[in-house]
Amino acid sequence: MSGRPDPSDAGRAFEAHRGELLALAYRMTGSRAEAEDLVQEGFVRLHRADPPPDAPRAWLYRVVTRLCLDHLKSARARREVYRGPWLPEPVAEPAESLADAALERADEVTVALLLALERLSPAARAAFVLRTAFDVDYADLAATLDRSPAACRQLVSRARATLRDARPAVDPPRPPVVERVVSAFLGAAVTGDVEGLAAVLAEDVVMVSDGGGRALAAGKPIAGAARVARFLAGLARKYPLPPSTTGRPARINGLPGIVLTDGGRCVQTMAFEIRSDGRGGGRVARIWAVRNPEKLARVG
Repeated sequence: MSGRPDPSDAGRAFEAHRGELLALAYRMTGSRAEAEDLVQEGFVRLHRADPPPDAPRAWLYRVVTRLCLDHLKSARARREVYRGPWLPEPVAEPAESLADAALERADEVTVALLLALERLSPAARAAFVLRTAFDVDYADLAATLDRSPAACRQLVSRARATLRDARPAVDPPRPPVVERVVSAFLGAAVTGDVEGLAAVLAEDVVMVSDGGGRALAAGKPIAGAARVARFLAGLARKYPLPPSTTGRPARINGLPGIVLTDGGRCVQTMAFEIRSDGRGGGRVARIWAVRNPEKLARVG
C-alpha cells in the first residue's frame, strides 16, 4: 500500500504554519515575493513527501530554511551589481494615524535589523532568526544546518554580538510626538522647506533610498541634517509630486511610515526611526525610502 500522504492532510498542515513560514522566509531573504515563492516550494515538497513527516512543522521549517540558504547564494551575487543602496522589500500594515503606527514596534523586522542581517553569513542568519524569532531549539537547529548544537550556539552568540548595534540605543518618543514629527517632516519635504526639514532632523540623520536603477533615488546614503535637508528640498523643487499623489500613514516594517500612491499604485514608502530629543520632542534619525517599483508591487 502506498505511503503517499493525503493531499488534504498536507494542505491542512501547510496552512496551519504558512504565516510563520512566510515570516521566516522574509527575514531570511528581505523580499516578500521571494518568501512566498520559497514557502510555496516547501508546500510542494510536503505534498510529495513519501512517507509524510511525523512532525510537519519541524519538517517545513527545515525545508524552507534550506531553500532560503540556497536562494541567498544567488541573491548575494545579484546584490553585488544592484544599482544604488539595497533595502528590503517593505511590509506595510494599515494604520489609522501616524500615532497609531508608532504604538507597536516589531523589532525583528525593522529595516535596520534586516539590513544588519545582511552582514551575517547565511548559516548565522538562519541560526539567529530560527532561534530568536521562532524559538527553535538547538537540536533542531543542528539538524537543519548540519552542524552540532554547540556550533549552532556559537553562530547565534556571534550573530547577537554583530546585531547588537542594529537596535535603537534609546526608546522612541510617545506616539503623539512621533505623529507631529513625521507630519512636520512630510510638510517640509513636499514644499522644499530647508529650515523646516532641518528643525525635525537629528544632526546625525541618515537617509537611504532604494530605486534599484528603476526610479529616481540617491546613489548612496546621505548623512547629516544639512545635507539631507538640501537633498529633499532639491527634489521637491526639481521633481514636485503630481497633484494626484496621495499619502497615508502606515506601519512600515514595524516603524511609523508613509505610503505614497498615484492612481492607486504605490510609488514610494518611507519608514522613519524617531529619536527622543530629551526635551519632550523628537527628531528623525533614520529615513528609509523605497522607490523601486518591483519592491512596491505588493504594497496596497
